[in-house]
Amino acid sequence: MEHENMSEADAGATDDDRTTRGHAGEAIVDTRNWPGYICIGLALVSLGLTLTAAGYGFGGWTWIGAVAAPVLLIAGIVLVLLERKRVKAQEGKSLTDPAGH
Repeated sequence: MEHENMSEADAGATDDDRTTRGHAGEAIVDTRNWPGYICIGLALVSLGLTLTAAGYGFGGWTWIGAVAAPVLLIAGIVLVLLERKRVKAQEGKSLTDPAGH
């Protein structure tokens, strides 16, 4: 088998042959992204609730949702981008570098 030929030094190395991205699985491993993803999810839920409230004629809830959805979406995107920028800065790269995420 191929795994038996690996030395101990190679066991912790990144598998670049089968990994197409530099940060594969980052969203699961790096929990600092989760608040941003939660905000984006809440923005989508808020958008759905806003459209439902507008359809049933609840004007007050429509305005609340119309404010909450974009605020949550922008906050989520900012949180995710700030975390990505932090990870890139640790690697000595900028956020706009094309390699990986």
